[in-house]
Amino acid sequence: MNILGISALYHDSAAALVCDGDIIAAAQEERFTRIKADASIPVNAISYCLSFGKKIDKVVYYDNPFLTLDRWLTNVIEAAPQNEKIIDKSFHHMMSGRLWIHEHLKKALGNKWPKGGKLEVCEHHISHGASAFYPSPFERAAILTVDGVGEWATTTIGMGDGERIEILEQTNYPDSLGLLYSAFTYYCGFKVNFGEYKLMGLAPYGEPVYEELIKKEIVGIDPDGGLHLNQKYFNYMTNDSLISDAFCELFNMQPRRPETNISKPYTDIAASIQKVTEEIMINLARKARRITGCGKLVMAGGTALNCVANGRILEDGIFDDVWIQPAAGDAGGALGCALYYGYNKAGWKRMTEGRDSQKGSYLGPSFTNDEIEKSLNDKGCKYHRYDDKKLYKKIAGYLSEGKVIGLFHGRMEYGPRALGNRSIVASALHEDMQKKLNLKIKFRESFRPFAPSVLEEDVHDYFELKTDKSPYMLLTAPVNNEIRIHENSHKKDAGIFETVNEKRSMIPAVTHVDYSARIQTVSKDANPFFYNIISAYKELTGCGLIVNTSFNVRGEPIVCSPEDAWLCFMRTDMDILVLENHILLKEEQEEFDDAKDWRSIYEPD
Repeated sequence: MNILGISALYHDSAAALVCDGDIIAAAQEERFTRIKADASIPVNAISYCLSFGKKIDKVVYYDNPFLTLDRWLTNVIEAAPQNEKIIDKSFHHMMSGRLWIHEHLKKALGNKWPKGGKLEVCEHHISHGASAFYPSPFERAAILTVDGVGEWATTTIGMGDGERIEILEQTNYPDSLGLLYSAFTYYCGFKVNFGEYKLMGLAPYGEPVYEELIKKEIVGIDPDGGLHLNQKYFNYMTNDSLISDAFCELFNMQPRRPETNISKPYTDIAASIQKVTEEIMINLARKARRITGCGKLVMAGGTALNCVANGRILEDGIFDDVWIQPAAGDAGGALGCALYYGYNKAGWKRMTEGRDSQKGSYLGPSFTNDEIEKSLNDKGCKYHRYDDKKLYKKIAGYLSEGKVIGLFHGRMEYGPRALGNRSIVASALHEDMQKKLNLKIKFRESFRPFAPSVLEEDVHDYFELKTDKSPYMLLTAPVNNEIRIHENSHKKDAGIFETVNEKRSMIPAVTHVDYSARIQTVSKDANPFFYNIISAYKELTGCGLIVNTSFNVRGEPIVCSPEDAWLCFMRTDMDILVLENHILLKEEQEEFDDAKDWRSIYEPD
């Protein structure tokens, strides 16, 4: 049976194709439309899934629109008489969008819609839970899902056993850890549903001086994992603003305006809410272990992308092992709902064999060397084509020289992390590399950290990680003490720009201000191309890791096509572009006409 799963009309729309338990394809709509977090009907992602030529037997949607309507109507009634803004904002979207999702999807599939078939729906947090459990390597595991809201649920604890998933406990709207974190994301000047990872990256620059105030006034925390939000400080039940005036009065300052300098109080706010979030997540993990009795944990939902909290759960030893869905947000719901229907309605049998079935999350489109060469010739580009063995050595050599390289190879990653196929890579040994990448390549805030991609067998040479596997860049761990540099001048009361460029370890480009790193382990089985590049680099330098960041600039989705990659390369200060077996050197290319105008929009003053 071939099942097409769909997520749409919230954020991060996506489509996924699963055939008898085998994940064939999955991709986010944003990669095709170039609209960040695109929420529209994923017509392009659907078309990509259909390109595999499979006859679609069932179409499944990742959310139950009638339960969502129930929550929306209840919210409107309870918010009266202050409900005018929320009605104006979402009435049309609810009544003509979500409730008619079946018609929208029938139109998108056209004659590929299953004959006589109806649209199946799966509850939002079941979709999240299924996306985490079924691809995991565990036969039996506790399931923790945490996000803003899906229908009524904001957090669930469940259990997966073979083909069966069961939700055991649930926290309902308006109490939501995801909405709490998003409120502070907005308050610190970042865009909700875009900037939560920025808030997490900002946290180590501050001190959690507001932690107790937050717990006293804004969120009540139960030791067993429960939380209760004081609605005095929020407006999301009545209008389109997350926080109230009382929220600002509590901290005695207004929300930071986007793109302005980040002062010390906002770094302290970030540190405080991050610590509160970690406490709640650890409480939830402990409760999940207690009520399920399982030694393994799987996680999904947007909050499961908080790799610092994930690292704390692993470090605390609550579970023997943890697996997190790499597309943990709403995009992953497309995969989850398809898997849930297959295992619970279609009679699929699950066989884990001790390894995950996510295929490295390399589930998106790929392009052949011939397709790429034709595109390059049509544009008149200068390039060099090498066989694999020579290609690895050339890339490693450029990395050792401090060059910044765009890597475009194989199938695009599913989820927000670039895992080597749509990546910008560089040496981690150069202490100015973080600044260079942020300001001249990514055009983003200078404080933003970069992740290391490390050979799986070398991970413990660099990091205090309680596992040798972190393939999806979803765990943060400390840098080993023996490679740290402790004589730097960092002080907690210093500003970001005084500390961001200090050398803190022998791998300075990937060591965050608190001596942590968000780690991707690379194995030969999962990605031989990326593994061989790092191995060749290690032969030259003795270092078994490199910097890896997503192949995009601020505000844009990760590149999908060779054309996307070429445009990003030509518009930035990237030195080299690798398109499959082709290498383009910036110095050999003709001047790009629109680069100057484009850079004037994105490049900071």
